[in-house]
Amino acid sequence: MNKPTLVILAAGVGSRYGGLKQLDTFTPQGDTILDFSIYDAIQAGFGKVVFIIRKSIEEDFKAFFNKKLEGKIKVEYVFQEIENIPDKFKDNNREKPWGTGHALLMAKNAVHENFAVINADDFYGKEAFEVMAKSLNKIDENSCNFNMMGYVLKNTISDYGFVSRGECKVDSKGFLTGITERTHIEKVNGELKFKDENGHLIAISEDTTVSMNFFGFTPKYFEISEALFEAFLEHNYKESKAEFFIPLVVNHVIVHKLATMEILKSDARWFGVTYKQDKEYVTSEIQKLKDKNVYPENLW
Repeated sequence: MNKPTLVILAAGVGSRYGGLKQLDTFTPQGDTILDFSIYDAIQAGFGKVVFIIRKSIEEDFKAFFNKKLEGKIKVEYVFQEIENIPDKFKDNNREKPWGTGHALLMAKNAVHENFAVINADDFYGKEAFEVMAKSLNKIDENSCNFNMMGYVLKNTISDYGFVSRGECKVDSKGFLTGITERTHIEKVNGELKFKDENGHLIAISEDTTVSMNFFGFTPKYFEISEALFEAFLEHNYKESKAEFFIPLVVNHVIVHKLATMEILKSDARWFGVTYKQDKEYVTSEIQKLKDKNVYPENLW
């Protein structure tokens, strides 16, 4: 059994954050949030890291990570660009890539073992990587037994604006039965609400299980996703803002019973930076973890 691979979604532009938050640092030692995820993954037994980035940030990423990760874990880079689609769909007016589902497809030729996928700018916690690695190590690489880390919605909200989350429906055995991408969830007068397709704000329970894009897949995912992306483009390639999200793929395989997805639970604290104002809180939380010796002062 091969060690699982960690695939990192790092091609985002960070428009709400105002800059390349993937490489923003949060400690006096110059650690990014991603440094902690990779450190946790290595400790948990992952064997390779695949960064999904854009060509325009390749030099910055390699300068930042290659030296510190050398000899610690295998590293590969793949690229998500707008034009990375079948030729027949290139007659479009896109200005931004096609979303997380498209990004993950870019890793197809680099990943041949069970893998986890994470966002570059989310702090998932040491225990979450341990739970994920343990699960991936048990799954048959030829199966469609997938999983994801489930988080409680109230623990994933920013105080400074809206966030995007995958709302999960879970059965009594702890398996996902459906996932709905909520692209706008915010706190309104102390109550959590999401914006529906008509722009109306609808209340949502603070204890809702949500996806933070921390999924575990077998290589079979790529076959399923590739076919779905082609079908998506057939209908949407002229749409300038249509996006192909990983939860769309997940929802399809669950609803059509092509795969199972177990919800993994951990007590790990999630935190992330959607807005510049989130940085102060995340910096202090990371320092607390270092003070408790969850992490060494110098990761590398």
